Amino acid sequence: MGALDVERIDEVIHGRLRLGIMVYLADAEVADFVELKAALGATQGNLSVHLRKLEDAGYVAIEKSFLGRKPLTRIRITDAGRKAFAAYLEALEAVVGKRS
Repeated sequence: MGALDVERIDEVIHGRLRLGIMVYLADAEVADFVELKAALGATQGNLSVHLRKLEDAGYVAIEKSFLGRKPLTRIRITDAGRKAFAAYLEALEAVVGKRS
């Protein structure tokens, strides 16, 4: 068996919660914070930290506004995020390989 090419796996995406965020947004395109928090079963603080990592990498865009008097935070996957996620999936498939 040859060496595994794990270097291609994007560590920004690879965390459990960050992977969940990317999977959710790849399908939904955009989600509000409360929706994402509920879908992933995350705490507010934990979700915020992981969203910041994805935002710093340019994988998601975060828009803050108000709906009436309530704050509304919407998260959108970026083009760079979509490309990074596709590359992540390809790298993971290469590591896992096709097993018969």
